[in-house]
Amino acid sequence: GKMSNNLIVGYTTNDESREPKGTFFPMIDVLKDGVGYMSFGFEPFTPANQLRYNTFQVQDNFSIYTANHDLTLGVTAQRYRSENVFFPGSQSVYVYNSLADFYADAQGYLTNPARTTSPVSLRRFQVRYNNIPGQVEPLQPLDVLNAGAYLQDEWRATNRLKVTMGLRVDVARFKETGFENPAANALSFRDETGSSIKYRTEELPDPTPLFSPRLGLNWDVFGDRSTQVRGGTGIFTGSPPYVWISNQIGQNGILTGFEQINNTTTRPFNPNPDRYKPTTVTGAPAATYELNFTEKAYKFPQVWRTNVAVDHKLPRGFVGTAEFMYARDVNGAYYINANLPAAQTAFNGADTRPRWTSGRINSNITAAYVLKNQDVGYSYSLSASLEKAFDNGFFFKTGYNFGVARNTIDPGSIAGGSWTNNAHAGDPNNPGVGFSFSSPGHRSFLATSYRRDYFGIGATTISLFADRQTQGNTSYTFSGDLNGDGGFSNDLVYVSRNTGEMNFEQFTSSGKTFTVADQAAAWDAFIGQDSYLSKRRGQYAERGAVFLPQVMRVDMSISQDIAIRRIAGQRNSLQLRFDIQNVGNLLNREWGNGQRLVTNTPLIARPTGADGKALYRLRNIGTNLISKTFEQSAGFFDVFRFQLGLRYNFNN
Repeated sequence: GKMSNNLIVGYTTNDESREPKGTFFPMIDVLKDGVGYMSFGFEPFTPANQLRYNTFQVQDNFSIYTANHDLTLGVTAQRYRSENVFFPGSQSVYVYNSLADFYADAQGYLTNPARTTSPVSLRRFQVRYNNIPGQVEPLQPLDVLNAGAYLQDEWRATNRLKVTMGLRVDVARFKETGFENPAANALSFRDETGSSIKYRTEELPDPTPLFSPRLGLNWDVFGDRSTQVRGGTGIFTGSPPYVWISNQIGQNGILTGFEQINNTTTRPFNPNPDRYKPTTVTGAPAATYELNFTEKAYKFPQVWRTNVAVDHKLPRGFVGTAEFMYARDVNGAYYINANLPAAQTAFNGADTRPRWTSGRINSNITAAYVLKNQDVGYSYSLSASLEKAFDNGFFFKTGYNFGVARNTIDPGSIAGGSWTNNAHAGDPNNPGVGFSFSSPGHRSFLATSYRRDYFGIGATTISLFADRQTQGNTSYTFSGDLNGDGGFSNDLVYVSRNTGEMNFEQFTSSGKTFTVADQAAAWDAFIGQDSYLSKRRGQYAERGAVFLPQVMRVDMSISQDIAIRRIAGQRNSLQLRFDIQNVGNLLNREWGNGQRLVTNTPLIARPTGADGKALYRLRNIGTNLISKTFEQSAGFFDVFRFQLGLRYNFNN
């Protein structure tokens, strides 16, 4: 046998400029008086959201080669250090129920800058501030050692069967860089089961070994490579998303303070971003703040994945492939807000979802988001393809894939946004399984190319690639916070059986009054023309279940190789290439265009009436109520583009 050893050492870092930059920006949900809400504020580009990090990595592989086995043993270690600066809302954020309310509040400031009361009720006010004296940036220090070891055996069992077996174990150990907040540690919260629970702000996850066994095979069924069966099963551990842990180090009431007030007149608009921040801080726990926790037993994401595929040589030189893949979460991630009490009541009428009239257990805690594990997410996909290379330089390949991915949440880098943006129709701490926003849907493609030397100077290649695929998915939700849990535009709509189950509020916009009857008739018609909603009457919409129509686009490429005299005995060449992306749109402006939803928030939540029923308005566009689901998109990929390239090829 033979042996070999491969040692790899690496270091990576980033160090972006800390120069503060910012802008005054509008975030407008609805531009019509009396409809929806509007928010705006000053928001800095940096250092509000900035991550500075460095990593030192060592990997050593030792391999032994024998007649039937290729054994690999390896170890790896990574030291990761980062300083995350996350400071959203530090310039004050104001949320209004209408554009008219904003005008009234802004005019009130011009009339009396020293006022202490707004003439209108703000839907929400937020501000975040440094809580440690002399602190310029609220740095979130993270220091972790992630070590792993693995063993793999490639076993050539027979001339036709190769089996790959392996086991990997990884473990992450966090340095104690969290901030202790005794006041928060003494508080009681509520978990997703309804049980009382306490957390500690300084406690990061315990070092827990993650085991990843796996098995793969490749079987030449008849020994002539005419039929290949390949597949495998195993548990796979991805790269740790360390930013999820750094959220806890940043949101603890010591590093920063955070104020959030709903339905208030005590925070009138003021262009000074520091107007409502404390004039002095001591480093003691802030008066109000947001908390982020990580469950002590939290494990980084792992997935169990199994696939099986068959490649088969068909008559006349065709090759066909069929593949099935299934994956399930072993350690999926999700969040709860442990400061959310049990719902105090529920709506009356057809829509009976729970309702919160008081959204906090501890009044000085705006929210307490806890990162936890679940194992209910899953995905699967089916694929098939057919290809052939012809003797005359022509090649083609065609294929189809259908995939589904479902989970409880699509976590982002921010704990609060992951929870508040997760659409649901009941308990936000138990949202249930819905479609992931990475659920692929349908895709089919056709690739062809023709290569021939026409001019004696090099090959000319003409190729086409046609792709038809689902453009994405979304959810139908209310605009605003219908159920009072603190999340905006995350309450899935109830799809009425008929107009008798609806509860609209009359309103006037753009000089036109929309009556209750007008809105009920328009919403009923909208449901009828929508392929998804029309099948969900009497039920809540599902998260991520609204799939956009498939779009087909064709790209064309023409390349010309130009041979160049031999240099040092090697033949070199130039290649000129001309690409037309979305060439169908060049031929007909109606081709290659995608579609988008006119709105995914067709209903606008209003304060609940005395009858206890959910009250809402139907979205309007000018003087018209919405009437159709889709409209043509007008983005970069909806038009044709030209691209010209030049490449020099060495030794080809």
